[in-house]
Amino acid sequence: MRLLVILLSFLTIPIINAQSLDARIAPLASQSLLLDITEINQSKLIVVGERGHILISTDGVKWQQAQVPVQTTLTAVYFIDEMNGWAVGHDATILSSNDGGLSWQVQQQLPKVQKPLLDVLFFDANNGVAVGAYGLFYRTSDGGKHWAIEYHNEFLYPEDQAYLAELKLEDEVAYLDEQSSILPHFNRILADGEALYLAGEIGLIAKSDDLGLSWEKLDEIYPGSFYDINRTKDGSLLAVGLRGHIFRSLLDGTSWQESKSGVTALLSSIVLSDDQRVFILGNNGVLLASDDDGETFTKHLQKDGKALIAGVWFKNKIIAVSDVGIKTINVTK
Repeated sequence: MRLLVILLSFLTIPIINAQSLDARIAPLASQSLLLDITEINQSKLIVVGERGHILISTDGVKWQQAQVPVQTTLTAVYFIDEMNGWAVGHDATILSSNDGGLSWQVQQQLPKVQKPLLDVLFFDANNGVAVGAYGLFYRTSDGGKHWAIEYHNEFLYPEDQAYLAELKLEDEVAYLDEQSSILPHFNRILADGEALYLAGEIGLIAKSDDLGLSWEKLDEIYPGSFYDINRTKDGSLLAVGLRGHIFRSLLDGTSWQESKSGVTALLSSIVLSDDQRVFILGNNGVLLASDDDGETFTKHLQKDGKALIAGVWFKNKIIAVSDVGIKTINVTK
């Protein structure tokens, strides 16, 4: 999951580790594995990671640690406005905050599930979904006070659907157990206007026009996993995944072309700048940059070779999370 400075005619990328963390942070938090980051109106950053760490910053330099009631690894964070947000993670954990990320409350934690949630998305203050490994899919219509599980068997191959139907008639308990382990991992969910896109394991890209109640699985374009999907400022749809794979659709995902990355690392995160550039973060310190809407990319490598897992565009820089903490990446044309 998701730099040697190279001077090009259009891009210079010096790398600076954000070591000036607020003294209130425990040493383990500042050096720990961090897995997701979100920005709120270019005024605040929220980061989540292992041991339930949640960090907050208003400048990307100084950070404070939030009050979190769990020590479970957190994998994704999403804010619908400046005050209200959610974080998800292992044990199907869902946390909420209504004070801009300073403090968090448990909405759901299911250790018996033993599966992680990997992404969360809200459509408004009340309605949202959380997705994860082995087809985990939860929905709320009351701001997260209650979460209901959904099984989307439309993602199964016909033979697997037939197998489950037969098993249900023979053994209801075995059917429920098998149903919860046979679906692919759901790695990322994207709101794109009135549509949703879901990216995941085994080449999964799917589209929904009814807030995820039903899904249309798009034609498989390669057999590996996808870890991020996003719509560029110029309107293209990008999906990234294993072994340096980048695919680009000029339409709604019905037709794809591969963009050559020049790397074989896992690509985990798409970052869009304010000036139409596209950046892709990946393992082995990979940073890819494009100034032609994702049609071609230039490769840059981080000195320490650590994975860049997720990132955001914040105050004309990329703020990224990694397995060794937070990194600030200056990207000037």
